[in-house]
Amino acid sequence: MTRPAHRRRLVGGGLPGWLGLAFAAAALLPGSRAEAQQKPAEPTKAEDGRPAQYCAGIANAAADARFTWQKEALTALAKDVEVRIGQLEAKRAEYEEWLRRRQAFLAKADESVTAIYAKMRPEAASQQLTAMDSEAAAAILTRLDARTASAILNEMEPGRAARRQRHHQHAPEEAGAVQA
Repeated sequence: MTRPAHRRRLVGGGLPGWLGLAFAAAALLPGSRAEAQQKPAEPTKAEDGRPAQYCAGIANAAADARFTWQKEALTALAKDVEVRIGQLEAKRAEYEEWLRRRQAFLAKADESVTAIYAKMRPEAASQQLTAMDSEAAAAILTRLDARTASAILNEMEPGRAARRQRHHQHAPEEAGAVQA
């Protein structure tokens, strides 16, 4: 099997041609790699301004991000203040309820009723106060002077007197406010 001569020349003659091109390309590659490695090491004048351009380019975005963060922080603080205001309002309502109960407690012991119990004999007054609810009896006892209240409590049975005394002790500022 013999090949035609013109084909033999192409295949035979073409192979050394291709090898020559491959060697020539290989010879050029190391030179181009060296040039590529030198470019980053030697910045040009156009590249010298790139960091400054980058910083100038992101300055507005950075400022916007900072303002957004500050706005979020202020919003969180505002919510915290609202929660604390709510807690203070709840405490205020609690104190107002306490004050209302205190005033109702004092109102139960009207001056005229107090005067009546002050003029009664201690035995009779103790029987009357024993029959009353504890809160009303304690209110009357707080309005009486200390000597009269102790004489009445002395006539009560000890368990009942102790409950009245506890009510009487929990309201010392009422007695002072009334006597003042």
